[in-house]
Amino acid sequence: MWTEIAHHISKISGKEFFVNSQRTVSGGCINQGYTVTDGDRTYFVKLNSPSQTAMFEAEALGLKQMSATATIRVPQPICWGTTDRSAYIVLEWLDLGRGGTPAWAEMGRQLAAMHDRSSNQAFGWDINNTIGSTPQINTWMTDWVEFYTQHRLRYQFQLAKRRGGRFPQQEKLLAAIGQILAEHQPSPSLVHGDLWGGNAAFTSAGEPVIFDPATYYGDREVDVAMTELFGGFPAAFYQGYNEVLPLDSGYERRKILYNLYHILNHFNLFGGSYESQANGAIARLLG
Repeated sequence: MWTEIAHHISKISGKEFFVNSQRTVSGGCINQGYTVTDGDRTYFVKLNSPSQTAMFEAEALGLKQMSATATIRVPQPICWGTTDRSAYIVLEWLDLGRGGTPAWAEMGRQLAAMHDRSSNQAFGWDINNTIGSTPQINTWMTDWVEFYTQHRLRYQFQLAKRRGGRFPQQEKLLAAIGQILAEHQPSPSLVHGDLWGGNAAFTSAGEPVIFDPATYYGDREVDVAMTELFGGFPAAFYQGYNEVLPLDSGYERRKILYNLYHILNHFNLFGGSYESQANGAIARLLG
């Protein structure tokens, strides 16, 4: 396997590469992660089962599109493919460090710039991708309410029903989304799609970097909302974001709606208390 991956790196880079050493690093809860080196060049490699090749293809496309905005740093995808044992993606290796208050503010400004400089005529993406390991449906739609209702929440509710989840007010909530978003008319922005603390960091030089995207064109607020889901980013991040692209009024309610998608997805992936957390969010939205 490593010989095949090294050959692919060599072909893409135009310079012979041999895996002299490799070591396991965190690849998240979905993939296996490795750092590989020939003593001169180092790369980050993620592995999964051969059936997950499309997931890595979508990740590479998302990284390329975010990089093309020239706003915020992402690891550059080198190559991706399948061996007889694994699907893989090879990424630029970034030495990560810590970010202080100015760095977090800069991350907020750079994310806002990415949202502001990317636009589309519709909501969705050219291909479906994944949120974690869950399929994410990105069929183009011109209406954000319909897109979010059908491709985000209703789809997750359908998966949750198969898992045995009970959400008594599901249909009432789906019918109320138009009212919840009535005063909000977002333009389609390129979003990271899975922007929690584990997918944002800083290089050793303090440069903001985001990775592991679930990219699509959506309401920019979905990214900001998710940063608040698991404890929140430092206040400087939100100050920096609002310096460039202030959030619209009503965001505090909309973020509950947008984060419900991720809570439902966590129920579908992990079960447990996420069911009651989702029902609590639904109750707040309908209350």
